[in-house]
Amino acid sequence: MNITAITQNFTKLFPGDFSGNLMQRQTPDVLFSIVEPADFNNTELIDFNEDLSLAIGLGKLKNDSDFLAAQNLPDHVETYATAYAGHQFGNWAGQLGDGRAIYAGEIFKDGKQTEIQWKGAGATPYSRHADGRAVLRSSIREYLMSEAMFHLGVATTRALSLSKTGEDVIRDIQYSGNPQKEPGAVVVRTAESFLRFGHFELLAARNQTDLLKKLADYTIKNFYPEVNLENNPNQYTEWFQAVCDRTLTMIIDWYRVGFVHGVMNTDNMSILGLTIDYGPFSMMDGYDLEFTPNTTDLPGRRYAFGKQGQISHWNLATLANAIFPLINDADALEKIMDDYGKQFWTEHDQMLAKKFGFDEVLPEDERFFTEWQQLMQDLNLDYTLFFQSLEKPISDIKVDDFSNSFYKNLTGSELNQLSVFIEKYKARKLKNKISETQSLDLMSKTNPKFILRNYLLFDAIQDAENGDYELFFKLKQALQNPYENRFPEFNQKRPSRYDNQTGSSQLSCSS
Repeated sequence: MNITAITQNFTKLFPGDFSGNLMQRQTPDVLFSIVEPADFNNTELIDFNEDLSLAIGLGKLKNDSDFLAAQNLPDHVETYATAYAGHQFGNWAGQLGDGRAIYAGEIFKDGKQTEIQWKGAGATPYSRHADGRAVLRSSIREYLMSEAMFHLGVATTRALSLSKTGEDVIRDIQYSGNPQKEPGAVVVRTAESFLRFGHFELLAARNQTDLLKKLADYTIKNFYPEVNLENNPNQYTEWFQAVCDRTLTMIIDWYRVGFVHGVMNTDNMSILGLTIDYGPFSMMDGYDLEFTPNTTDLPGRRYAFGKQGQISHWNLATLANAIFPLINDADALEKIMDDYGKQFWTEHDQMLAKKFGFDEVLPEDERFFTEWQQLMQDLNLDYTLFFQSLEKPISDIKVDDFSNSFYKNLTGSELNQLSVFIEKYKARKLKNKISETQSLDLMSKTNPKFILRNYLLFDAIQDAENGDYELFFKLKQALQNPYENRFPEFNQKRPSRYDNQTGSSQLSCSS
């Protein structure tokens, strides 16, 4: 790899703590701290994403596996962690920061910046009494899921490599007082930037308006080319609008593919509208607007599937408060937030229309979509498989086609409810102005055939912890073509044996 091309521009532009002190503490007046990754004596590279490495300018893997585990780093790579704040489960948490992430720096290709960081490579001043390590379980989940989201067409961070550290890490997976040893691991992940809402919240909370402005200018200049910086008195307002637009697009895509993030704290919200921090996430199995995979989010379900839109709105409002000193126009911000709420549901309905194969949203579709949601909720049908069963000429659609999406034995009245809906769907689809072939093509590009379900990840993790990576690599192959049914054995509902299985249907933030 071309490690010599990695630079540290961020650390040259912003104030930092260069002491190298890893003591977990408050770091006032700085945006980052220089840190040293932990020493691992027996690392093992599991996988390397060569396509991504080539795309960002790092090139092919040579004798670089040590770098991928944050070991034996060249002198020019000055590693650091950043400070940010955030609201966690709706409550202000104060300073947080990169507790498990350590930056290598940035690399540029064709004028495009990519930040590179390790996750799980050791403690930082922001680890908050933790060890900064990650376990193989959570590392496999992030490595595969971030790549799955990329191939689904969802804005996301990406994964460059996965390595075992050769040491055991103690984790209490369910916070039940029963900690266990698990194999440690490090993921190298990439993004144009890992800046979060929380970086701006931190500076606002500290009344560091000059530094807040400098960070906003840096973000706009490097990542928001659509915002005009030249003699533009409204540049920060336009930038906030652009952040809202990107966030909206991301959340709509989450709904399209059935992704539930699980922990949408403001410190987990990317300023670039990227899906970031894959922790207790899940793809939707049986449709349930109240579903949350995160045991920490029970019983309130703040971050449930059906609430992700309104939570994104709430999080953007906290960002608006943070950057208010740059805009100083409450009416402008209020209008953007009001428009976000309206635009979100407009685009949500347009997304649903495509999933159903409709060429446009008609006035009566609001009622149709509401009836569909009620059907899915009442019958607990599999979200992904339901739409696959619709993906055929309407004359061929029958109730029996949906049996593979049933998570329970439907009663006669429930089967009749499904039958009535199918007839309504057929009648609605006849109002299309596009052909049946065009409609099916639209559906095939919108509805995935492969989603990385938690039970598949659970099995892959169990095997990997026993040294067997066959399923891991098979899932990696399958996720690269999610709109094609190349692996029908993965294209099925969650088997009942995984119901209430810790690590599959029930997840925590433990990693």
